[in-house]
Amino acid sequence: MSLKDHIDEAKNKGVAIGHFNISTIDGVWAVADTAQALKVPVIIGVSEGERDYFGVGEIAAVVRQIRQERDQPIFVNADHTYSFDKVKEAIDAGFDAVIFDGAKLPLEENIKIAKQCVEYTRSNPYTLHPTPYTIVEGELGYIGQSSEVMASKPEGVQLTSPEDAKRFTIETGVDLLAPAVGNFHGLLEGDRELTLEAKKIDPKRVKEISDTTGLPLVLHGGSGQGDDLVRKAIKAGVAIVHVNTELRVAYRAGLIRSLSDNADEVAPYKYMKPAKLAMAKVVEEKLRLFNGF
Repeated sequence: MSLKDHIDEAKNKGVAIGHFNISTIDGVWAVADTAQALKVPVIIGVSEGERDYFGVGEIAAVVRQIRQERDQPIFVNADHTYSFDKVKEAIDAGFDAVIFDGAKLPLEENIKIAKQCVEYTRSNPYTLHPTPYTIVEGELGYIGQSSEVMASKPEGVQLTSPEDAKRFTIETGVDLLAPAVGNFHGLLEGDRELTLEAKKIDPKRVKEISDTTGLPLVLHGGSGQGDDLVRKAIKAGVAIVHVNTELRVAYRAGLIRSLSDNADEVAPYKYMKPAKLAMAKVVEEKLRLFNGF
């Protein structure tokens, strides 16, 4: 099955595929091994910065090799890509999916570039992965850009209207849509309740956009969300949920503990293992939530 097949199946079943951002090979294995154990499809996400660190062709090759070697439904997505040239780079490298993020652009400009991305991938099918062409996701509405722990909610958050979503879908031909429905990127400093209070996903808006566009929807800013609202968003039409900040926080905390407890250890594969396992714990919790386990 292709990534598109898995996305369609998830939407029909009322579940969602987990999308987890990574920066290192530890993250890849934390995600891959956990998803394999639970027998669910999964997506590895890499932003422009994460691709620059890992290598664009390298991460595509690593995920492709895992998929072929283990016959595992694992895919790679070029997360938050801000220009056509960077989208083209990911498509040419064989990514299964790519997000053109024109959320901060005027609607007309966002539509224009997203359409250009769709036309390029449809005319340049990549044959080394099971998807006939690289799936293109569009983003509409602004939810911030930082996958970090922040002092306050991002400024300028703007919700997506069903009317704009319908126009965007028709004029671009994108395969997926990431709307702003009360979510935002990152976590807030202090008690987790602060983030839960601020991130008020509106399942009704999700349902309206899903019904209006007919597309599988993608929920960004999945870190720190209340489980109940996430479940409702999935039932309303969300087929993919992104998680990044919680993974980063877990990895850092695990690494700090490991270095503190093993001050004399110099083998990276030994002192970094607890950090990987800390990420895997988060991945398992999220995959169980998204798949209704």
